[in-house]
Amino acid sequence: MSTNPKVGFVSLGCPKALVDSERILTQLRTDGYDVVPDYQSADLVVVNTCGFIDSAVAESMEAIGEALDENGRVIVTGCLGVKAEDIQAKYPKVLAVTGPQAYEEVVGAVHQHLPHSYTHDPFIDLVPPQGIKLTPRHYAYLKISEGCNHRCSFCIIPSMRGDLVSRDIGDVMAEAERLKAAGVRELLIISQDTSAYGVDIRYRTAFWNGRPIKTRMKELCEALGELGIWVRLHYVYPYPHVDNIIPLMAEGKILPYLDIPFQHASPKILKSMKRPAASENNLTRIKAWREICPELTIRSTFIAGFPGETDDDFEQLLDFLDEAQLDRVGCFAYSPVDGAKANQLENQVPEELKQERLQRFMEKQAAISAQRLQSKVGTRQIVLLDSVGEQQAIARSYSDAPEIDGVVHIAVDDYEIEAGDFIEVDIVSADEHDLFGKIVGE
Repeated sequence: MSTNPKVGFVSLGCPKALVDSERILTQLRTDGYDVVPDYQSADLVVVNTCGFIDSAVAESMEAIGEALDENGRVIVTGCLGVKAEDIQAKYPKVLAVTGPQAYEEVVGAVHQHLPHSYTHDPFIDLVPPQGIKLTPRHYAYLKISEGCNHRCSFCIIPSMRGDLVSRDIGDVMAEAERLKAAGVRELLIISQDTSAYGVDIRYRTAFWNGRPIKTRMKELCEALGELGIWVRLHYVYPYPHVDNIIPLMAEGKILPYLDIPFQHASPKILKSMKRPAASENNLTRIKAWREICPELTIRSTFIAGFPGETDDDFEQLLDFLDEAQLDRVGCFAYSPVDGAKANQLENQVPEELKQERLQRFMEKQAAISAQRLQSKVGTRQIVLLDSVGEQQAIARSYSDAPEIDGVVHIAVDDYEIEAGDFIEVDIVSADEHDLFGKIVGE
């Protein structure tokens, strides 16, 4: 039985926070700490928090309280860590509080409160070269930058994570290669603003496999496309240069999938939100993208009931849905975020009206999504298996990002298949969210 100190870990929030958790855990394992899955066997617990919206803050506070009740020795990190005084006022027994991206501070706090004299020996210490991952073996998140240069009025991320800081493209590609070598079949590219990758360092030239390559979105997509695995883009803002990425999707270099947070359609509301690319004619560009790449899947998120949103503004949003025919959509009723400038805007929408608009929005989009899924019935798709049971397997097509989109249900029959396999299926039916397929025989 290991005599190493044992650390429990609670990871909350978005995929970007998950990558932060993976980095912290990798360093702790390298430093000789064991990571355990329960409070009782842990000598100390780290809680990586989210602080983006009020419900996330409440969930994070609850998780901190639970960790204190169950274990008693807790270190807090992550986005909510920027409000250290609030955390310590409510939970004075917390050992330490650090902010987002403060990897060294978190690990330092663990060393301080759970000392461990240890020298890493790469010949006997089993820390994989790709690091500790919290996702299944066959897919992984690849973070290409931190922070954001925009100041959207509803968002406080820049105050928590700072301005855009892009990773060197050579470093990103080296990590991508390590992940592929470890068995990853799908890379999910994440950041606060994927389209802005490299702008902070003026698209500086770096080197990958001995050749010069600019730290820029298109060059990154081209390089990732050479790896021969699925590459899925998230958090893409509709800047003009995104048009240059669509041909790569049409050529099969990267997945024909864009996660674009449009947030609204009314020019007045977009201006009030201080959204980047608010003046772009998104409907025209969506049409042009689909002419180049007809199989393109577009996922987006929207806010209903933003301050100042009139009935006419909301109708513009519903009209946009009809015109855009987006595949996957999420919508949230606007809620004030502590520290966001939108809190001071006039004409706040009553909560009852916000919820009514949210329901109308989701009902309209549900019909659109169901219709687009029905159009896939009768097609043949390559899918990636996420799990395999005795009778049924769960897979995803190129249109389905893990955990946020739908899945493909497949009868296993007598086929020898396992998670991480790419297989070919005929789509035989669909419901409002998922597809149902049959494995293509020999």
